[in-house]
Amino acid sequence: MTPETGPATEPPAGQAPGAADASGGAPLPRVSVRGEARLEVEPEIARIGIGVRARGADRRAALTDLTRRNTTVLELLKSYGEAVERTETGAFTISPELKQGRGERIRAYHGRVQIQAVITDFTALGELTTRLADLELTRVDGPWWGLRPDSPVYRQARQQAVREAVVRAREYAAALGADLAELLELADRGLESAFPDQRRTLAAAPAAYGAARAGSAESAAPALDLEPRRQSVRAEVSARFSITRPEL
Repeated sequence: MTPETGPATEPPAGQAPGAADASGGAPLPRVSVRGEARLEVEPEIARIGIGVRARGADRRAALTDLTRRNTTVLELLKSYGEAVERTETGAFTISPELKQGRGERIRAYHGRVQIQAVITDFTALGELTTRLADLELTRVDGPWWGLRPDSPVYRQARQQAVREAVVRAREYAAALGADLAELLELADRGLESAFPDQRRTLAAAPAAYGAARAGSAESAAPALDLEPRRQSVRAEVSARFSITRPEL
Protein backbone atom coordinates (compact mmCIF):
# COMPACT_ATOMS: atom_id res chain seq x y z
CA MET A 1 0.00 0.00 0.00
CA THR A 2 1.49 3.35 -1.03
CA PRO A 3 1.56 5.77 1.92
CA GLU A 4 0.10 9.22 1.49
CA THR A 5 2.86 10.71 3.63
CA GLY A 6 6.47 9.65 3.92
CA PRO A 7 9.26 10.14 6.39
CA ALA A 8 9.96 13.72 7.43
CA THR A 9 13.44 14.36 8.75
CA GLU A 10 12.80 18.05 9.48
CA PRO A 11 9.92 19.43 11.55
CA PRO A 12 7.41 21.53 9.55
CA ALA A 13 7.66 25.31 9.91
CA GLY A 14 5.49 26.82 12.62
CA GLN A 15 5.28 23.64 14.67
CA ALA A 16 6.90 22.94 18.01
CA PRO A 17 10.23 21.10 17.73
CA GLY A 18 10.23 17.34 18.18
CA ALA A 19 11.81 15.33 20.91
CA ALA A 20 15.51 16.05 21.45
CA ASP A 21 18.10 13.32 21.71
CA ALA A 22 19.64 12.32 25.03
CA SER A 23 22.58 14.72 24.57
CA GLY A 24 20.22 17.70 24.46
CA GLY A 25 21.18 18.56 20.88
CA ALA A 26 18.94 19.19 17.86
CA PRO A 27 15.48 17.60 17.80
CA LEU A 28 15.32 14.04 16.60
CA PRO A 29 14.04 13.45 13.07
CA ARG A 30 10.38 12.57 12.73
CA VAL A 31 8.35 10.30 10.51
CA SER A 32 4.62 10.70 9.79
CA VAL A 33 2.55 7.77 8.55
CA ARG A 34 -0.98 6.52 8.15
CA GLY A 35 -2.27 3.17 9.28
CA GLU A 36 -5.26 1.52 7.62
CA ALA A 37 -7.30 -1.61 8.27
CA ARG A 38 -10.16 -3.18 6.37
CA LEU A 39 -12.12 -6.12 7.75
CA GLU A 40 -14.70 -8.25 5.94
CA VAL A 41 -17.09 -9.85 8.43
CA GLU A 42 -20.47 -11.52 8.56
CA PRO A 43 -23.41 -9.23 9.50
CA GLU A 44 -24.86 -9.30 13.00
CA ILE A 45 -28.34 -7.95 12.28
CA ALA A 46 -30.77 -7.54 9.40
CA ARG A 47 -33.30 -4.72 9.17
CA ILE A 48 -36.56 -4.90 7.25
CA GLY A 49 -39.23 -2.30 6.66
CA ILE A 50 -42.92 -3.21 6.56
CA GLY A 51 -45.50 -0.88 5.05
CA VAL A 52 -49.16 -1.62 5.85
CA ARG A 53 -51.95 0.06 3.87
CA ALA A 54 -55.73 0.27 4.11
CA ARG A 55 -58.55 1.92 2.15
CA GLY A 56 -62.09 2.68 3.28
CA ALA A 57 -65.18 4.59 2.22
CA ASP A 58 -64.89 6.73 5.34
CA ARG A 59 -62.21 7.63 7.82
CA ARG A 60 -63.41 5.21 10.50
CA ALA A 61 -63.48 2.24 8.10
CA ALA A 62 -59.96 2.96 6.85
CA LEU A 63 -58.64 3.37 10.39
CA THR A 64 -60.31 0.16 11.59
CA ASP A 65 -58.92 -1.83 8.67
CA LEU A 66 -55.44 -0.35 9.14
CA THR A 67 -55.49 -1.14 12.86
CA ARG A 68 -56.44 -4.75 12.17
CA ARG A 69 -53.66 -5.24 9.61
CA ASN A 70 -51.10 -3.50 11.78
CA THR A 71 -51.99 -5.81 14.67
CA THR A 72 -51.63 -8.84 12.41
CA VAL A 73 -48.12 -7.77 11.40
CA LEU A 74 -47.03 -7.07 14.99
CA GLU A 75 -48.39 -10.40 16.24
CA LEU A 76 -46.56 -12.22 13.45
CA LEU A 77 -43.30 -10.49 14.38
CA LYS A 78 -43.79 -11.31 18.08
CA SER A 79 -44.44 -14.97 17.27
CA TYR A 80 -40.77 -15.32 16.25
CA GLY A 81 -39.60 -14.57 19.78
CA GLU A 82 -35.93 -13.71 20.21
CA ALA A 83 -35.28 -13.99 16.48
CA VAL A 84 -36.77 -10.49 16.22
CA GLU A 85 -34.65 -8.28 18.43
CA ARG A 86 -36.65 -5.09 18.09
CA THR A 87 -39.75 -3.65 16.39
CA GLU A 88 -40.50 0.04 15.96
CA THR A 89 -43.50 1.87 14.54
CA GLY A 90 -42.62 4.74 12.25
CA ALA A 91 -44.81 7.06 10.18
CA PHE A 92 -48.61 6.80 10.39
CA THR A 93 -50.96 8.58 8.01
CA ILE A 94 -54.69 8.77 7.24
CA SER A 95 -55.47 10.90 4.21
CA PRO A 96 -58.58 11.57 2.07
CA GLU A 97 -58.79 10.88 -1.64
CA LEU A 98 -60.75 13.65 -3.37
CA LYS A 99 -63.02 13.07 -6.36
CA GLN A 100 -62.06 14.75 -9.59
CA GLY A 101 -63.94 17.89 -10.43
CA ARG A 102 -64.96 20.96 -8.54
CA GLY A 103 -65.49 20.99 -4.83
CA GLU A 104 -63.90 18.93 -2.09
CA ARG A 105 -65.96 15.77 -2.23
CA ILE A 106 -64.14 12.84 -0.65
CA ARG A 107 -64.02 9.60 -2.58
CA ALA A 108 -62.24 7.42 -0.01
CA TYR A 109 -59.68 7.43 2.80
CA HIS A 110 -56.24 5.87 2.67
CA GLY A 111 -54.24 4.78 5.70
CA ARG A 112 -50.63 3.74 6.03
CA VAL A 113 -48.29 2.75 8.84
CA GLN A 114 -44.57 1.94 8.70
CA ILE A 115 -42.91 -0.70 10.90
CA GLN A 116 -39.19 -1.40 11.26
CA ALA A 117 -37.93 -4.74 12.54
CA VAL A 118 -34.42 -5.89 13.49
CA ILE A 119 -33.75 -9.61 13.05
CA THR A 120 -30.80 -11.48 14.52
CA ASP A 121 -31.69 -15.07 13.57
CA PHE A 122 -31.05 -15.22 9.83
CA THR A 123 -32.39 -18.77 9.59
CA ALA A 124 -35.87 -17.38 10.29
CA LEU A 125 -35.51 -14.28 8.11
CA GLY A 126 -36.55 -15.86 4.81
CA GLU A 127 -39.68 -17.43 6.24
CA LEU A 128 -40.64 -14.27 8.13
CA THR A 129 -40.29 -11.96 5.15
CA THR A 130 -42.27 -14.35 2.97
CA ARG A 131 -45.13 -14.54 5.46
CA LEU A 132 -45.16 -10.77 5.84
CA ALA A 133 -45.20 -10.24 2.09
CA ASP A 134 -48.09 -12.67 1.79
CA LEU A 135 -50.34 -10.42 3.89
CA GLU A 136 -52.82 -8.27 2.00
CA LEU A 137 -51.77 -4.71 1.14
CA THR A 138 -48.44 -5.22 2.89
CA ARG A 139 -45.08 -4.17 1.46
CA VAL A 140 -41.74 -5.50 2.69
CA ASP A 141 -38.44 -3.71 2.01
CA GLY A 142 -34.95 -4.99 2.73
CA PRO A 143 -33.15 -6.70 4.17
CA TRP A 144 -30.40 -4.28 5.09
CA TRP A 145 -27.53 -6.16 6.67
CA GLY A 146 -25.35 -4.50 9.27
CA LEU A 147 -23.41 -4.56 12.53
CA ARG A 148 -24.47 -3.40 15.96
CA PRO A 149 -23.15 0.04 16.98
CA ASP A 150 -21.10 -1.54 19.78
CA SER A 151 -19.78 -4.41 17.68
CA PRO A 152 -16.26 -5.55 18.67
CA VAL A 153 -15.38 -5.48 14.96
CA TYR A 154 -14.96 -1.70 15.14
CA ARG A 155 -12.45 -2.03 17.97
CA GLN A 156 -10.55 -4.71 16.09
CA ALA A 157 -10.32 -2.48 13.01
CA ARG A 158 -9.02 0.49 15.03
CA GLN A 159 -6.39 -1.62 16.79
CA GLN A 160 -5.26 -3.17 13.52
CA ALA A 161 -4.92 0.30 11.96
CA VAL A 162 -2.69 1.42 14.85
CA ARG A 163 -0.50 -1.68 14.51
CA GLU A 164 -0.22 -1.03 10.77
CA ALA A 165 0.94 2.54 11.47
CA VAL A 166 3.64 1.31 13.85
CA VAL A 167 4.87 -1.30 11.36
CA ARG A 168 4.96 1.23 8.55
CA ALA A 169 6.86 3.79 10.62
CA ARG A 170 9.38 1.16 11.75
CA GLU A 171 9.95 0.14 8.14
CA TYR A 172 10.70 3.74 7.14
CA ALA A 173 13.08 4.14 10.05
CA ALA A 174 14.84 0.88 9.21
CA ALA A 175 15.29 2.02 5.63
CA LEU A 176 17.25 4.97 7.01
CA GLY A 177 19.31 2.86 9.37
CA ALA A 178 17.35 4.18 12.36
CA ASP A 179 14.75 2.97 14.83
CA LEU A 180 11.62 4.43 16.41
CA ALA A 181 12.26 6.60 19.46
CA GLU A 182 8.83 7.65 20.76
CA LEU A 183 5.27 8.36 19.70
CA LEU A 184 4.59 12.08 19.26
CA GLU A 185 1.01 12.04 17.99
CA LEU A 186 -1.78 9.61 17.15
CA ALA A 187 -5.00 10.76 15.48
CA ASP A 188 -8.11 8.77 14.61
CA ARG A 189 -9.22 9.57 11.07
CA GLY A 190 -12.51 7.76 11.49
CA LEU A 191 -14.34 4.52 10.81
CA GLU A 192 -16.27 3.56 7.71
CA SER A 193 -18.80 0.77 7.56
CA ALA A 194 -20.34 -0.31 4.30
CA PHE A 195 -24.09 -0.86 4.60
CA PRO A 196 -26.29 -1.53 1.60
CA ASP A 197 -28.43 1.61 1.38
CA GLN A 198 -30.24 0.81 -1.82
CA ARG A 199 -33.89 0.21 -1.01
CA ARG A 200 -35.22 -3.09 -2.26
CA THR A 201 -38.78 -4.37 -2.23
CA LEU A 202 -39.17 -8.04 -1.46
CA ALA A 203 -42.90 -8.10 -2.21
CA ALA A 204 -46.08 -6.05 -2.26
CA ALA A 205 -49.08 -8.34 -2.12
CA PRO A 206 -52.36 -6.86 -3.50
CA ALA A 207 -55.49 -7.29 -1.40
CA ALA A 208 -57.12 -9.93 -3.57
CA TYR A 209 -53.91 -11.97 -3.74
CA GLY A 210 -53.39 -11.90 0.01
CA ALA A 211 -57.00 -12.72 0.77
CA ALA A 212 -57.00 -15.67 -1.62
CA ARG A 213 -53.98 -17.25 0.08
CA ALA A 214 -54.98 -16.52 3.67
CA GLY A 215 -57.35 -19.46 3.98
CA SER A 216 -55.05 -22.13 2.63
CA ALA A 217 -51.89 -23.16 4.44
CA GLU A 218 -51.03 -25.52 1.57
CA SER A 219 -50.83 -22.62 -0.91
CA ALA A 220 -48.45 -20.58 1.23
CA ALA A 221 -45.51 -19.20 -0.69
CA PRO A 222 -42.17 -20.99 -0.12
CA ALA A 223 -39.72 -19.19 2.15
CA LEU A 224 -37.20 -16.93 0.48
CA ASP A 225 -33.57 -18.03 0.63
CA LEU A 226 -31.71 -14.89 1.76
CA GLU A 227 -27.91 -14.99 1.92
CA PRO A 228 -26.31 -12.49 4.36
CA ARG A 229 -24.12 -9.85 2.76
CA ARG A 230 -20.65 -9.52 4.29
CA GLN A 231 -19.87 -6.16 5.87
CA SER A 232 -16.76 -4.09 5.19
CA VAL A 233 -15.34 -2.05 8.08
CA ARG A 234 -12.45 0.34 7.44
CA ALA A 235 -10.40 2.25 10.04
CA GLU A 236 -7.66 4.81 9.48
CA VAL A 237 -5.25 6.58 11.84
CA SER A 238 -2.37 8.99 11.37
CA ALA A 239 0.69 8.80 13.61
CA ARG A 240 3.91 10.75 14.11
CA PHE A 241 7.05 9.28 15.65
CA SER A 242 10.50 10.53 16.44
CA ILE A 243 13.32 8.30 15.22
CA THR A 244 16.94 7.87 16.15
CA ARG A 245 19.63 9.54 14.09
CA PRO A 246 19.75 7.94 10.62
CA GLU A 247 22.94 6.22 9.51
CA LEU A 248 23.17 7.59 5.98
